[in-house]
Amino acid sequence: MKLSTFKKGLHPEDYKYLSQDQAIETLPPPDDVYIPVQQHIGTPCEPLVKKGDRVKTGQIIADSSAYVSAPVHATISGTVKDISKYYHPLGMRETMIHIQRDGEEEWEYLEPIDDWKWTPKEKLLKTIRDAGIVGLGGATFPTHVKLAPPDDRAIDSFILNGVECEPYLTADDRLMVEEADKILLGMSIMMHILDVQKGYIGIENNKPGAIARMQKRVVELGYPFKMVPLKVKYPQGAEKMLIYSVLRRKVPCGKLPMDVGVVVNNVATAYAVAEAVTEAKPLIQRVITVTGDGVKQPKNLMARIGTPFKELFNVCGNVKDNVNRIFMGGPMMGMTQYHLESPVVKGSSGIVAVTGDLVEELTTFPCIRCGACVLACPMNLLPLRLSKFGQENMAGELEDYGVSNCIECGCCAFACPANIPLVQWIRVGKLRLREHQAKTAKEKA
Repeated sequence: MKLSTFKKGLHPEDYKYLSQDQAIETLPPPDDVYIPVQQHIGTPCEPLVKKGDRVKTGQIIADSSAYVSAPVHATISGTVKDISKYYHPLGMRETMIHIQRDGEEEWEYLEPIDDWKWTPKEKLLKTIRDAGIVGLGGATFPTHVKLAPPDDRAIDSFILNGVECEPYLTADDRLMVEEADKILLGMSIMMHILDVQKGYIGIENNKPGAIARMQKRVVELGYPFKMVPLKVKYPQGAEKMLIYSVLRRKVPCGKLPMDVGVVVNNVATAYAVAEAVTEAKPLIQRVITVTGDGVKQPKNLMARIGTPFKELFNVCGNVKDNVNRIFMGGPMMGMTQYHLESPVVKGSSGIVAVTGDLVEELTTFPCIRCGACVLACPMNLLPLRLSKFGQENMAGELEDYGVSNCIECGCCAFACPANIPLVQWIRVGKLRLREHQAKTAKEKA
Protein backbone atom coordinates (compact mmCIF):
# COMPACT_ATOMS: atom_id res chain seq x y z
CA MET A 1 0.00 0.00 0.00
CA LYS A 2 1.37 3.39 -0.99
CA LEU A 3 1.48 5.73 1.96
CA SER A 4 0.63 9.39 1.55
CA THR A 5 2.84 12.24 2.75
CA PHE A 6 3.79 15.85 2.03
CA LYS A 7 6.72 17.40 0.19
CA LYS A 8 10.11 18.07 1.81
CA GLY A 9 10.50 17.64 5.57
CA LEU A 10 12.78 14.96 7.05
CA HIS A 11 12.84 11.85 9.24
CA PRO A 12 14.68 12.20 12.56
CA GLU A 13 15.74 9.00 14.32
CA ASP A 14 12.78 7.47 16.12
CA TYR A 15 12.80 6.79 19.87
CA LYS A 16 9.13 5.96 20.33
CA TYR A 17 10.05 2.39 21.30
CA LEU A 18 11.04 3.67 24.75
CA SER A 19 7.42 4.28 25.78
CA GLN A 20 5.21 3.00 22.95
CA ASP A 21 4.18 -0.17 24.80
CA GLN A 22 3.67 1.55 28.15
CA ALA A 23 -0.05 1.64 29.00
CA ILE A 24 -1.39 4.93 30.33
CA GLU A 25 -0.96 5.14 34.10
CA THR A 26 -3.36 7.49 35.90
CA LEU A 27 -1.66 9.39 38.69
CA PRO A 28 -3.50 10.17 41.92
CA PRO A 29 -4.17 13.86 42.66
CA PRO A 30 -0.92 15.55 43.74
CA ASP A 31 -0.62 17.42 47.02
CA ASP A 32 0.12 20.72 45.28
CA VAL A 33 -0.65 22.10 41.82
CA TYR A 34 0.50 25.33 40.16
CA ILE A 35 -2.01 26.34 37.50
CA PRO A 36 -1.10 29.13 35.03
CA VAL A 37 -3.98 31.54 34.33
CA GLN A 38 -3.11 31.47 30.62
CA GLN A 39 -2.71 28.14 28.86
CA HIS A 40 -4.03 29.06 25.44
CA ILE A 41 -3.52 31.32 22.46
CA GLY A 42 -5.59 34.45 22.99
CA THR A 43 -6.57 36.77 25.82
CA PRO A 44 -5.19 35.80 29.25
CA CYS A 45 -7.59 34.84 32.02
CA GLU A 46 -7.97 36.71 35.28
CA PRO A 47 -8.13 34.86 38.62
CA LEU A 48 -11.64 34.40 40.03
CA VAL A 49 -10.41 33.16 43.40
CA LYS A 50 -8.21 34.62 46.11
CA LYS A 51 -5.73 33.33 48.62
CA GLY A 52 -7.46 31.26 51.29
CA ASP A 53 -10.45 30.21 49.16
CA ARG A 54 -11.43 26.57 49.10
CA VAL A 55 -12.00 25.15 45.61
CA LYS A 56 -13.40 21.95 44.15
CA THR A 57 -11.96 19.87 41.32
CA GLY A 58 -13.39 21.21 38.07
CA GLN A 59 -14.27 24.63 39.46
CA ILE A 60 -13.43 27.57 37.18
CA ILE A 61 -10.69 29.56 38.94
CA ALA A 62 -9.69 31.94 36.13
CA ASP A 63 -11.58 33.25 33.10
CA SER A 64 -11.89 36.04 30.55
CA SER A 65 -14.84 37.66 28.79
CA ALA A 66 -12.87 37.65 25.51
CA TYR A 67 -14.05 35.32 22.74
CA VAL A 68 -10.58 33.91 21.94
CA SER A 69 -9.86 32.57 25.39
CA ALA A 70 -10.57 29.51 27.53
CA PRO A 71 -11.21 29.24 31.27
CA VAL A 72 -8.88 27.50 33.70
CA HIS A 73 -10.11 25.01 36.30
CA ALA A 74 -8.97 23.73 39.67
CA THR A 75 -7.45 20.30 39.10
CA ILE A 76 -7.58 19.20 42.74
CA SER A 77 -9.85 19.98 45.70
CA GLY A 78 -8.18 22.13 48.29
CA THR A 79 -7.16 25.59 49.41
CA VAL A 80 -5.69 28.40 47.34
CA LYS A 81 -2.34 28.94 49.02
CA ASP A 82 -1.15 31.77 46.79
CA ILE A 83 -1.56 33.59 43.48
CA SER A 84 1.88 34.59 42.35
CA LYS A 85 4.51 34.19 39.63
CA TYR A 86 6.12 30.76 39.35
CA TYR A 87 8.37 29.06 36.82
CA HIS A 88 6.57 28.27 33.57
CA PRO A 89 7.60 25.60 31.00
CA LEU A 90 8.08 28.33 28.38
CA GLY A 91 11.02 29.68 30.37
CA MET A 92 9.59 32.69 32.17
CA ARG A 93 7.81 33.29 35.46
CA GLU A 94 4.05 33.55 34.96
CA THR A 95 1.03 34.14 37.19
CA MET A 96 -0.23 30.86 38.60
CA ILE A 97 -2.73 29.74 41.19
CA HIS A 98 -1.15 27.47 43.81
CA ILE A 99 -3.66 25.01 45.28
CA GLN A 100 -2.89 22.62 48.12
CA ARG A 101 -4.98 19.46 48.41
CA ASP A 102 -6.87 18.89 51.68
CA GLY A 103 -8.78 15.68 52.07
CA GLU A 104 -11.37 13.97 49.87
CA GLU A 105 -11.88 15.10 46.31
CA GLU A 106 -15.06 17.04 45.54
CA TRP A 107 -16.11 17.68 41.94
CA GLU A 108 -17.83 20.59 40.25
CA TYR A 109 -19.15 19.34 36.93
CA LEU A 110 -20.32 21.16 33.80
CA GLU A 111 -23.98 21.53 32.95
CA PRO A 112 -25.02 18.04 31.76
CA ILE A 113 -26.20 17.38 28.20
CA ASP A 114 -28.78 14.61 27.77
CA ASP A 115 -28.42 13.92 24.04
CA TRP A 116 -25.78 15.85 22.11
CA LYS A 117 -27.30 14.96 18.73
CA TRP A 118 -30.42 16.97 19.64
CA THR A 119 -28.66 19.75 21.50
CA PRO A 120 -28.33 23.17 19.79
CA LYS A 121 -24.83 23.67 18.44
CA GLU A 122 -24.49 26.91 20.36
CA LYS A 123 -24.93 25.00 23.63
CA LEU A 124 -22.37 22.39 22.58
CA LEU A 125 -19.89 25.14 21.79
CA LYS A 126 -20.58 26.76 25.16
CA THR A 127 -19.95 23.45 26.92
CA ILE A 128 -16.64 23.00 25.09
CA ARG A 129 -15.69 26.56 26.00
CA ASP A 130 -16.75 26.16 29.63
CA ALA A 131 -14.68 22.97 29.79
CA GLY A 132 -11.57 24.99 28.93
CA ILE A 133 -10.70 22.81 25.94
CA VAL A 134 -7.89 23.98 23.67
CA GLY A 135 -5.81 22.27 21.00
CA LEU A 136 -3.93 19.60 22.95
CA GLY A 137 -1.47 18.83 20.19
CA GLY A 138 0.54 21.80 21.38
CA ALA A 139 -1.00 24.79 19.59
CA THR A 140 -3.50 25.45 22.43
CA PHE A 141 -5.93 27.42 20.25
CA PRO A 142 -9.38 27.52 21.93
CA THR A 143 -11.43 24.69 20.45
CA HIS A 144 -14.81 26.44 20.59
CA VAL A 145 -13.41 29.15 18.29
CA LYS A 146 -12.01 26.61 15.85
CA LEU A 147 -15.38 24.86 15.66
CA ALA A 148 -17.22 28.09 14.79
CA PRO A 149 -15.72 29.29 11.49
CA PRO A 150 -17.17 32.43 9.84
CA ASP A 151 -20.23 31.93 7.65
CA ASP A 152 -18.22 32.73 4.51
CA ARG A 153 -15.92 29.71 5.09
CA ALA A 154 -17.52 26.56 3.72
CA ILE A 155 -16.09 23.61 5.67
CA ASP A 156 -16.46 20.24 3.93
CA SER A 157 -13.84 18.06 5.63
CA PHE A 158 -12.63 17.25 9.14
CA ILE A 159 -9.24 15.66 9.84
CA LEU A 160 -8.46 13.94 13.12
CA ASN A 161 -4.75 14.40 13.77
CA GLY A 162 -3.17 11.24 15.17
CA VAL A 163 0.23 11.82 13.59
CA GLU A 164 2.32 12.66 16.68
CA CYS A 165 5.48 13.19 14.60
CA GLU A 166 7.90 14.22 17.39
CA PRO A 167 10.40 11.33 17.56
CA TYR A 168 9.92 10.53 21.28
CA LEU A 169 6.25 11.10 22.04
CA THR A 170 3.65 8.33 22.36
CA ALA A 171 0.86 9.97 24.40
CA ASP A 172 -1.53 10.23 21.44
CA ASP A 173 -0.54 6.75 20.25
CA ARG A 174 -1.49 5.17 23.57
CA LEU A 175 -4.66 7.23 23.80
CA MET A 176 -5.80 5.87 20.42
CA VAL A 177 -5.00 2.29 21.47
CA GLU A 178 -6.76 2.55 24.83
CA GLU A 179 -9.53 5.12 24.27
CA ALA A 180 -10.50 4.77 20.61
CA ASP A 181 -14.25 4.84 21.33
CA LYS A 182 -14.12 8.11 23.23
CA ILE A 183 -11.86 9.72 20.60
CA LEU A 184 -14.21 8.71 17.77
CA LEU A 185 -17.17 10.02 19.76
CA GLY A 186 -15.41 13.37 20.20
CA MET A 187 -14.69 13.46 16.47
CA SER A 188 -18.39 12.82 15.75
CA ILE A 189 -19.45 15.64 18.06
CA MET A 190 -17.06 18.11 16.43
CA MET A 191 -18.17 17.09 12.92
CA HIS A 192 -21.79 17.49 14.04
CA ILE A 193 -21.10 21.02 15.26
CA LEU A 194 -19.40 21.87 11.96
CA ASP A 195 -22.13 20.12 9.94
CA VAL A 196 -19.43 18.19 8.07
CA GLN A 197 -19.93 14.72 6.56
CA LYS A 198 -16.42 13.83 5.43
CA GLY A 199 -14.11 12.72 8.23
CA TYR A 200 -10.53 11.50 7.90
CA ILE A 201 -8.16 10.01 10.48
CA GLY A 202 -4.48 10.57 9.75
CA ILE A 203 -1.98 8.32 11.57
CA GLU A 204 1.65 7.64 10.66
CA ASN A 205 2.47 3.98 10.02
CA ASN A 206 4.91 3.77 12.95
CA LYS A 207 1.79 3.36 15.11
CA PRO A 208 0.43 0.00 13.88
CA GLY A 209 -1.44 -0.67 17.12
CA ALA A 210 -3.26 2.66 16.95
CA ILE A 211 -4.11 2.22 13.25
CA ALA A 212 -5.49 -1.28 13.85
CA ARG A 213 -7.51 -0.28 16.91
CA MET A 214 -8.99 2.87 15.38
CA GLN A 215 -9.82 1.07 12.12
CA LYS A 216 -11.47 -1.79 14.00
CA ARG A 217 -13.68 0.51 16.08
CA VAL A 218 -14.59 2.70 13.10
CA VAL A 219 -15.97 -0.39 11.37
CA GLU A 220 -17.61 -1.94 14.44
CA LEU A 221 -19.30 1.29 15.50
CA GLY A 222 -20.40 2.14 11.96
CA TYR A 223 -18.65 5.47 11.59
CA PRO A 224 -18.28 6.78 8.01
CA PHE A 225 -14.70 7.90 8.67
CA LYS A 226 -11.80 7.15 6.36
CA MET A 227 -8.52 5.93 7.83
CA VAL A 228 -5.46 7.43 6.12
CA PRO A 229 -2.19 5.70 7.08
CA LEU A 230 0.71 8.07 6.42
CA LYS A 231 4.40 7.68 5.68
CA VAL A 232 6.58 8.62 8.63
CA LYS A 233 7.95 12.12 8.10
CA TYR A 234 8.46 15.21 10.23
CA PRO A 235 6.60 17.66 10.62
CA GLN A 236 3.55 15.82 9.25
CA GLY A 237 1.56 16.68 12.38
CA ALA A 238 1.54 20.36 11.41
CA GLU A 239 -1.90 21.26 10.05
CA LYS A 240 -0.80 22.46 6.61
CA MET A 241 1.38 19.38 6.04
CA LEU A 242 -1.37 17.02 7.24
CA ILE A 243 -4.01 18.63 5.03
CA TYR A 244 -1.78 18.14 1.99
CA SER A 245 -0.95 14.55 2.98
CA VAL A 246 -4.60 13.59 3.46
CA LEU A 247 -6.50 15.73 0.94
CA ARG A 248 -3.79 17.09 -1.40
CA ARG A 249 -5.00 20.61 -0.65
CA LYS A 250 -2.47 23.42 -0.24
CA VAL A 251 -3.16 26.09 2.36
CA PRO A 252 -1.87 29.36 0.85
CA CYS A 253 0.66 31.45 2.76
CA GLY A 254 -1.09 33.69 5.24
CA LYS A 255 -4.26 31.58 5.13
CA LEU A 256 -5.81 29.08 7.53
CA PRO A 257 -7.10 25.52 7.05
CA MET A 258 -10.66 26.87 7.02
CA ASP A 259 -9.76 28.79 3.85
CA VAL A 260 -9.48 25.46 2.02
CA GLY A 261 -12.57 24.00 3.69
CA VAL A 262 -10.86 21.96 6.42
CA VAL A 263 -10.79 21.84 10.21
CA VAL A 264 -8.09 19.77 11.94
CA ASN A 265 -8.15 18.65 15.58
CA ASN A 266 -5.87 16.46 17.65
CA VAL A 267 -6.96 13.08 19.08
CA ALA A 268 -6.43 14.28 22.66
CA THR A 269 -8.69 17.25 21.93
CA ALA A 270 -11.37 14.89 20.61
CA TYR A 271 -11.08 12.83 23.79
CA ALA A 272 -11.52 15.96 25.92
CA VAL A 273 -14.55 17.05 23.87
CA ALA A 274 -16.22 13.67 24.42
CA GLU A 275 -15.62 13.85 28.17
CA ALA A 276 -17.00 17.40 28.36
CA VAL A 277 -20.14 16.77 26.30
CA THR A 278 -21.10 13.28 27.48
CA GLU A 279 -19.65 13.20 31.02
CA ALA A 280 -19.74 16.92 31.97
CA LYS A 281 -16.03 16.85 32.82
CA PRO A 282 -13.90 19.97 32.33
CA LEU A 283 -10.29 19.68 31.15
CA ILE A 284 -8.31 19.03 34.33
CA GLN A 285 -5.83 16.40 33.15
CA ARG A 286 -4.08 15.09 30.07
CA VAL A 287 -1.81 12.25 28.91
CA ILE A 288 1.87 13.18 28.89
CA THR A 289 4.80 11.02 27.79
CA VAL A 290 7.77 11.02 30.18
CA THR A 291 10.62 9.50 28.23
CA GLY A 292 14.16 9.70 26.88
CA ASP A 293 17.33 7.71 27.52
CA GLY A 294 17.77 9.85 30.63
CA VAL A 295 14.60 8.49 32.27
CA LYS A 296 14.91 5.26 34.24
CA GLN A 297 11.36 4.03 33.51
CA PRO A 298 9.70 5.84 30.55
CA LYS A 299 5.91 6.00 30.90
CA ASN A 300 2.72 7.54 29.56
CA LEU A 301 0.96 9.27 32.43
CA MET A 302 -2.52 10.74 32.85
CA ALA A 303 -1.54 13.70 35.01
CA ARG A 304 -3.43 16.62 36.52
CA ILE A 305 -2.69 20.00 34.96
CA GLY A 306 -0.49 21.93 37.37
CA THR A 307 1.53 18.91 38.53
CA PRO A 308 5.24 19.84 38.79
CA PHE A 309 7.47 18.00 36.30
CA LYS A 310 9.67 16.71 39.12
CA GLU A 311 6.74 14.64 40.40
CA LEU A 312 6.33 12.98 37.00
CA PHE A 313 10.01 12.05 36.98
CA ASN A 314 9.67 10.64 40.51
CA VAL A 315 6.95 8.28 39.28
CA CYS A 316 9.30 7.18 36.50
CA GLY A 317 12.16 6.33 38.84
CA ASN A 318 13.68 9.79 38.39
CA VAL A 319 16.32 10.84 35.86
CA LYS A 320 19.79 9.38 35.39
CA ASP A 321 22.89 11.16 36.65
CA ASN A 322 24.22 11.89 33.15
CA VAL A 323 21.15 13.76 31.88
CA ASN A 324 22.28 16.49 29.51
CA ARG A 325 19.03 18.23 28.66
CA ILE A 326 15.29 18.12 29.36
CA PHE A 327 12.65 19.23 26.85
CA MET A 328 8.95 19.84 27.15
CA GLY A 329 7.34 18.54 23.96
CA GLY A 330 10.33 16.86 22.35
CA PRO A 331 13.67 17.81 20.80
CA MET A 332 12.36 19.18 17.48
CA MET A 333 9.87 21.83 18.61
CA GLY A 334 10.04 21.53 22.37
CA MET A 335 11.41 23.97 24.90
CA THR A 336 14.47 23.25 27.04
CA GLN A 337 13.52 23.08 30.73
CA TYR A 338 15.66 24.62 33.45
CA HIS A 339 13.28 24.29 36.41
CA LEU A 340 11.57 21.01 37.21
CA GLU A 341 9.19 22.95 39.46
CA SER A 342 7.47 24.02 36.21
CA PRO A 343 4.02 22.42 35.93
CA VAL A 344 2.15 20.36 33.38
CA VAL A 345 0.04 22.71 31.24
CA LYS A 346 -2.65 22.01 28.66
CA GLY A 347 -0.05 22.04 25.89
CA SER A 348 2.28 19.53 27.61
CA SER A 349 2.30 16.42 25.42
CA GLY A 350 5.62 15.12 26.68
CA ILE A 351 8.71 15.76 28.73
CA VAL A 352 11.92 14.24 27.43
CA ALA A 353 15.20 13.79 29.32
CA VAL A 354 18.25 12.92 27.22
CA THR A 355 21.83 12.12 28.15
CA GLY A 356 25.09 13.40 26.73
CA ASP A 357 25.20 10.28 24.54
CA LEU A 358 22.36 11.72 22.42
CA VAL A 359 22.70 15.49 22.84
CA GLU A 360 26.02 17.25 22.84
CA GLU A 361 27.14 20.84 22.50
CA LEU A 362 27.90 21.49 18.84
CA THR A 363 30.34 23.91 17.27
CA THR A 364 28.79 26.26 14.72
CA PHE A 365 30.64 26.72 11.43
CA PRO A 366 30.20 29.23 8.58
CA CYS A 367 27.44 28.49 6.08
CA ILE A 368 28.70 26.54 3.05
CA ARG A 369 25.65 27.41 0.90
CA CYS A 370 24.69 23.74 0.55
CA GLY A 371 20.94 24.44 0.49
CA ALA A 372 20.09 21.67 2.95
CA CYS A 373 17.87 24.03 4.97
CA VAL A 374 15.91 25.02 1.84
CA LEU A 375 15.45 21.39 0.80
CA ALA A 376 14.18 20.48 4.28
CA CYS A 377 11.80 23.43 4.83
CA PRO A 378 8.21 22.20 4.38
CA MET A 379 7.01 25.81 3.94
CA ASN A 380 9.37 26.50 1.00
CA LEU A 381 11.11 29.38 2.78
CA LEU A 382 14.74 30.51 2.76
CA PRO A 383 15.78 29.77 6.36
CA LEU A 384 19.33 31.13 6.13
CA ARG A 385 18.16 34.51 4.87
CA LEU A 386 15.44 34.73 7.48
CA SER A 387 17.99 33.82 10.13
CA LYS A 388 20.33 36.59 8.98
CA PHE A 389 17.49 39.11 8.86
CA GLY A 390 16.57 38.12 12.41
CA GLN A 391 20.12 38.63 13.63
CA GLU A 392 20.39 42.03 11.93
CA ASN A 393 16.91 43.17 13.00
CA MET A 394 15.83 43.79 9.39
CA ALA A 395 12.07 44.00 9.90
CA GLY A 396 11.17 44.93 6.33
CA GLU A 397 13.12 42.03 4.85
CA LEU A 398 11.69 39.61 7.42
CA GLU A 399 8.18 40.57 6.34
CA ASP A 400 9.00 40.50 2.62
CA TYR A 401 10.51 37.02 2.85
CA GLY A 402 7.51 35.65 4.76
CA VAL A 403 8.90 34.99 8.22
CA SER A 404 5.35 34.74 9.59
CA ASN A 405 4.82 31.62 7.46
CA CYS A 406 7.54 29.73 9.37
CA ILE A 407 5.97 27.03 11.58
CA GLU A 408 9.15 26.75 13.68
CA CYS A 409 9.40 23.01 13.08
CA GLY A 410 13.20 23.07 13.31
CA CYS A 411 13.81 21.09 10.11
CA CYS A 412 16.27 23.72 8.88
CA ALA A 413 18.43 23.62 12.00
CA PHE A 414 18.28 19.81 12.10
CA ALA A 415 19.42 19.54 8.47
CA CYS A 416 22.18 22.18 8.66
CA PRO A 417 25.65 20.54 8.47
CA ALA A 418 27.20 23.73 9.88
CA ASN A 419 25.05 23.49 13.04
CA ILE A 420 23.71 27.03 12.59
CA PRO A 421 20.77 27.64 14.98
CA LEU A 422 18.54 28.80 12.13
CA VAL A 423 15.11 28.33 13.70
CA GLN A 424 16.22 30.02 16.91
CA TRP A 425 17.25 33.16 15.00
CA ILE A 426 14.03 33.01 12.99
CA ARG A 427 12.09 33.04 16.27
CA VAL A 428 14.07 36.12 17.29
CA GLY A 429 13.22 37.64 13.92
CA LYS A 430 9.51 37.06 14.46
CA LEU A 431 9.72 38.77 17.84
CA ARG A 432 11.59 41.74 16.37
CA LEU A 433 9.10 42.03 13.51
CA ARG A 434 6.19 42.12 15.99
CA GLU A 435 7.97 44.80 18.01
CA HIS A 436 8.54 46.83 14.84
CA GLN A 437 4.91 46.49 13.77
CA ALA A 438 3.66 47.51 17.22
CA LYS A 439 5.95 50.54 17.25
CA THR A 440 4.83 51.57 13.76
CA ALA A 441 1.16 51.23 14.68
CA LYS A 442 1.69 53.30 17.81
CA GLU A 443 3.42 56.06 15.83
CA LYS A 444 0.54 56.17 13.33
CA ALA A 445 -2.12 56.33 16.04
